[in-house]
Formats: sequence, structure tokens, C-alpha cells
Amino acid sequence: MILWPILLLLVGTAADDKLGFYAFSVRDIHGDIVSLDKYKGKVSLVVNVASFCGYTDDHYEKLAKLQDILGPTGKFNVLAFPCNQFGQQEPGSSEAILKFAQRKKANFPIFEKVDVTGPNSSDAWSFLINSSQTKPNWNFWKYLVDHEGHIVEVWAPWDDLFEQYDTIKGVVDKAVAADGGKDRGGEL
Repeated sequence: MILWPILLLLVGTAADDKLGFYAFSVRDIHGDIVSLDKYKGKVSLVVNVASFCGYTDDHYEKLAKLQDILGPTGKFNVLAFPCNQFGQQEPGSSEAILKFAQRKKANFPIFEKVDVTGPNSSDAWSFLINSSQTKPNWNFWKYLVDHEGHIVEVWAPWDDLFEQYDTIKGVVDKAVAADGGKDRGGEL
């Protein structure tokens, strides 16, 4: 009888490992629960964003451009998670954050404000940190997640996103090839 709960635990762990990052559910900016499984099969650039950071303008511009260029492949998404943990630079409500992101021409999914580190961090962010062994210590850390939910690369806010384009495009190309599709994305 004791083996049954252990077997269930092992089966559940195997299922979570298979989905990786996409095994989790989060809340979007409107408070609705979203299963990240809907992004399985796509490459995700997961970013902790802030409205009042010195990196904000440059990052929002480049994230939107990446979404414009690689989004049409059907195999890429920027996933933005507002966070107020670093310098208190995302203090606003969900409504204020959404309005700000719209003014910045954000064309990618934005989720509810979360803690990305510490005891109250979201399960999805705990997975990113544990899998990559890289913990964000400021705004605009970027985790590149492949189409199967595995961490491929992590970049700090001071790393120029466009310098990482070839790496990101290469991972997107693998996702396109795995689906047997044709890349419809453009060049930087």
C-alpha cells in the first residue's frame, strides 16, 4: 500500500519533467488563470519586466521587435512577468502596468505581477531558477525556453538582446523544424 503514493508521485514528476516550464499555470494581467501548456511547441523568452527601470525603454522596444520578427513563425512568444522586487520599480496595479505596456507597444502576453525570487516566488519562476541555476537579481532577466519547456539560455539585463538574436532564432528554427513547418519569421 505504501508504494502506491510513491508511484503516483513518480508519475506526476515525470509528467512535469516532460512539460518543463510549460507544466505550470499562472495568472495573466487580467487575473485569469493561464496554463503555460498553451505555449508548448513554441519558444518562449520569459522576462521579469518593470515600468520604472533604467532598462525599461530599451528592453520593451527590443522585446516588441523580437515579437514582430519571430512571432509570425507561430513558434515564438515573449512572456512578460511584471515584478516589483528589484528597486520597487513596478509598483502599479495590473491596470496601470497594462496601460504602461500598451504605451510601450508591447505586443506580447503580459502576466500578473509576481515575485520571481524568494519564498513567495511563483512556481514557474522557481522552475526557471532551479533549472538554470541562475537567479535574477534585477529587472529584465531573460530566460530562453525551448519548445519542449527546457531552459536553453539565460541573459542578464545588461546583455544586449539583439546580440542574442542568432541564438534565439536558432532555437526557434529547431521548433519550426520539429513541427515540420516552414519558418515565416524575418531578419533583425
